[in-house]
Amino acid sequence: MPKKRRSILREKWTEALTSVLPITLLVFLICFVLVPVPNNAMMGFIIGAALLVLGMGLFTLGTDLAMTPIGQHVGNTLTRSKKMWVIALVGFIVGVLITLSEPDLQVLAEQVPGVPNMVLMIAVGVGVGLFLVVALMRIILAVPMKYLLLLCYAVVFIMAQFVPKSFLAVAFDSGGVTTGPMTVPFILALGVGVSAIRNDKDAENDSFGLVALCSVGPILAVMVLGMLYHPESAVYTSSGVTAAETTMDLGMQFLSELPHYCREVALALAPIAAFFFVIQFTTLHLKGQTLFRIIMGLVYTYIGLVLFLLGVNVGFMPMGTFIGEALGRLEFNWILVPIGMIIGYFVVAAEPAVHVLNKQVYEITAGAIPPKAMSISLAIGVSVSVGLAMLRILTGMPIMYLLIPGYALALILMFFVPPIFTSIAFDSGGVASGPMTATFLLPLAIGACTAMGGDVVSDAFGVVAMVAMTPLITIQILGVYYRIKQRGIKRRADAEIAPDEDIIDL
Repeated sequence: MPKKRRSILREKWTEALTSVLPITLLVFLICFVLVPVPNNAMMGFIIGAALLVLGMGLFTLGTDLAMTPIGQHVGNTLTRSKKMWVIALVGFIVGVLITLSEPDLQVLAEQVPGVPNMVLMIAVGVGVGLFLVVALMRIILAVPMKYLLLLCYAVVFIMAQFVPKSFLAVAFDSGGVTTGPMTVPFILALGVGVSAIRNDKDAENDSFGLVALCSVGPILAVMVLGMLYHPESAVYTSSGVTAAETTMDLGMQFLSELPHYCREVALALAPIAAFFFVIQFTTLHLKGQTLFRIIMGLVYTYIGLVLFLLGVNVGFMPMGTFIGEALGRLEFNWILVPIGMIIGYFVVAAEPAVHVLNKQVYEITAGAIPPKAMSISLAIGVSVSVGLAMLRILTGMPIMYLLIPGYALALILMFFVPPIFTSIAFDSGGVASGPMTATFLLPLAIGACTAMGGDVVSDAFGVVAMVAMTPLITIQILGVYYRIKQRGIKRRADAEIAPDEDIIDL
């Protein structure tokens, strides 16, 4: 491996460790103070966390080397074509294929009862594909983002009236997990390429918002599945912690699951790899180092995704479910709310993608909103969201009691902030709901709900949706603050100039 690539890999592993370590330390604290955990289960969790870090590092390096360049090349190819039907067809195919390889979606599918994993993933992929086409057409036709979002969410909430209430939370969760580390860089790169078709000054800003629209498609697709599969009759099967008695038993448990995830990841990545090689031989004709980097990126992505899913499903996620069940059985199970809030705070504060978002907002506002203010406001917002999600488990509160006011506020704020803030806010829902949300927070909620005898599908799911909704409100409130601040600066500048106009030359 070249020296530069090793350096980047170390950086990726550091980012992954930063994301995983706070949750790991909180788990240790909970296990030492509140919940007795068998040693074998704790050892399995530690191994799972280590595999999670290794896998995330390799996976994100792979997406940088392969997925982002492929997205850029496809976007450039579409730019040269300038044919609407070609852009629509390729956009749909890419949306479906890239979604099927999204790790967060695979983790969610494993936890949804009543619907086969592949059926759920294909439905979500089709939803992303269709709305990626809508998003690309919006860029080309310069349709204002806020009106399109109003229309989309109006359709979502109208459809929600005809979907089994128990499945609404799953539908909104699917919108949050699809915009993950695989999908986002690819889609953003594709959007930048397509925006080059337009030559006006707003074209680059209009490339924002693709992720926001792509999050709507899965919600609608999973709602349709809810009508077809009637998941209220499904029985959730908890994934228990490892029963291994010795270190060799524990090692064999991980090794026995390895072929399964090798096969699963191969099936998920094969379509996007095949798509790349088709356009490589027909259109791109990349040579030498460029082609080699993309191939190596696909290899890193494969290995990283295998390690990630192995660590999550065998060691990490079962611990979240176990702790949730133990906390749910406590006499003072209300402690779920503050614990959820603490976890929510650190999940976002440690999320590497959030730091990228903070820098983006800092640059757009010319330093008016510093990264620290952005980070703290997001962390507090997500903390409150997770606390409310845990409160739902304790009370059985319907998810729509929280989502309708939340989205209504987000949609109203669109008319009071600069358009770029709206696009970034709705794009950032998937940034906040990073890997730790689906792999630990959701299993924690499921475990607690199971212990308290609640309806897992309707009460436990919805955590990802609540976390994804937070940036929609938080970033736009900061946008309102930015607009007010800019107006204050302008008034002060006008006041300094005004006296000069009153000077009378005698």
